[in-house]
Amino acid sequence: MNAKAPHAIDIYVGGRVRARRLILGMSQTALGDRLGITFQQIQKYEKGVNRMGASRLQAAADILSVPISYFFQDNPSDQTRPEAADFDAVNAFLSTREGLSLNKAFSSIKSPDIRKTVVALVTSLAQGEEAAARQPVDASAAQASANAS
Repeated sequence: MNAKAPHAIDIYVGGRVRARRLILGMSQTALGDRLGITFQQIQKYEKGVNRMGASRLQAAADILSVPISYFFQDNPSDQTRPEAADFDAVNAFLSTREGLSLNKAFSSIKSPDIRKTVVALVTSLAQGEEAAARQPVDASAAQASANAS
């Protein structure tokens, strides 16, 4: 292992810090101010580049209103578990602003039928995008089709 590469657990913990911060609508600057550090340091923690010490992790847990165990829940370090890859995908999704917004909006939908319709729509869009990406672009055929119209 490269000595300078971030450790998987530091990346995971940082991702959990970021996810919780975004859920609360807190900026990196606000969290940094409350911890007495710069937003750049928060960025490094969230990326796992720098490791959070125990006292700072406890302070972050207090500020983010979670138990310290939150940062280690469902730790995917045991890659033999089949759900580890699914968890990585969910964590990556919720670590984006779009993913967080979509999750909040979806969670507010009470109707199971509407939820199923939204899932079907998103699945259809994703499949259409994948199919379009697999098809080779033939500019002359597209131009001929456009001219025939």
